Amino acid sequence: MAEISRTEFKGKPVLVIKRDAEDKYPFSFGMTKAKLILENLEEIKRFVEDNSKEASE
Repeated sequence: MAEISRTEFKGKPVLVIKRDAEDKYPFSFGMTKAKLILENLEEIKRFVEDNSKEASE
């Protein structure tokens, strides 16, 4: 299960997502990107669905 933590970068809030505790390359983003992700969540879901089908073929 993913590990999620909150931190700061230059005084601004950042969310950090790791696949697990050993993940060397976590995914992190601030408020601007978080809002952009939320505004486009349906398209992101569609992207994952479309590409998951191709990957399993």
